[in-house]
Amino acid sequence: MVRDKKMKPVRATSTLGPVDKLEIKRLSNAERSAYFSRREAAKVLRSVLEGDARRRAVGSIKSLVFRPSIRNKKGTFALVCQTLKHLVIIKDVLEASSILKGKWKRQAELIYIITYDILFGQAVSLVGDAEKFLMQWKDDLQLALARLLVKEKVKTVEDLVNLYQIPEVSKPRYVRVNTLKIDVDSALLELGRQNMVQKDDVVPDLLILPPATDLHNHPLVMNGSVFLQGKASSMVATALDPKPGWEVLDACSAPGNKTAHLAALMRGKGKIIACELNKERVKRLKETIKLSGASNIKVLNGDFLNINPKDPSVSTIRAILLDPSCSGSGTVSVRLDNLLPSYAAADVKDTERLNKLAAFQKKALAHALSSLGIYFKGTIWSDNSSSS
Repeated sequence: MVRDKKMKPVRATSTLGPVDKLEIKRLSNAERSAYFSRREAAKVLRSVLEGDARRRAVGSIKSLVFRPSIRNKKGTFALVCQTLKHLVIIKDVLEASSILKGKWKRQAELIYIITYDILFGQAVSLVGDAEKFLMQWKDDLQLALARLLVKEKVKTVEDLVNLYQIPEVSKPRYVRVNTLKIDVDSALLELGRQNMVQKDDVVPDLLILPPATDLHNHPLVMNGSVFLQGKASSMVATALDPKPGWEVLDACSAPGNKTAHLAALMRGKGKIIACELNKERVKRLKETIKLSGASNIKVLNGDFLNINPKDPSVSTIRAILLDPSCSGSGTVSVRLDNLLPSYAAADVKDTERLNKLAAFQKKALAHALSSLGIYFKGTIWSDNSSSS
């Protein structure tokens, strides 16, 4: 396709102008929802990709999407996951079309999202500068995709995706009951109105539902009565078994599900010091605590390794929950880490990163054991804390 070199793309802006607002008012509810979902998905995607590049995620894909600030959680989640699933293809197509350059690089995540919608998703409404810009290049994008199919010697997009995609593993949906707000039997009854539910045989306040059960908009999830929390994560506080009235230190707290679980097991009595070094993760931690309704948690934005066990403020601590950063290999499919660029294959491990994690785990464990602690190992790699 020949283009006029003098043609200028629509100017990119981060906010809506008067004309855009008028256009949005004319959209159907579905179109308006899709427009805002793309923007929300782009923000989540940026956090995910930046965290993956640093090997230090602010949260999992699910935890980022299910934050209170995300309005259309279902649409946003689908867009983020599908864009990540097709990201290698999207980047190849954009590069072949020479589209993602100049000022559009600053909105790369939104460009990825809209490109997914143009090539693989729903029809794109011509509202928003990025949408208008990319729709001008729709034919080029489709041509680049067709050439990529030929290059890789596959016939369909599905075949192309399978060249990069790790097979998905179907696992049950686990739900931890927040007993600060509701008892297990009441939660079982309420969730059982529309789903098959059963109690877990290991964790008393954990319920099991069929794989892929969608609960993100369920009232019990929205009000913090139940948490979408995996079994391995729920076993940690259960294993520690803190008693009401204890003082407990949660050494590496964010995103806060285990911290909130501690509070529930302690029936809201006693004191929990939730320690987290990363400021962004502290925000997520506080959101989780607020949602849980726990009132006996004190958040400490600092390095657990700098805490002096002999300090009077921590001298009365009865237990330490130490669940430090790990490889995440035990929760790859649950956290959807297999969609991330860094996850090349199921049997490939970043040796340098694993060594750093193992060194930190040993250091943290040694520091915790100067008082009292518990250590939870959640990895499939033998060199990830295996000698601890």
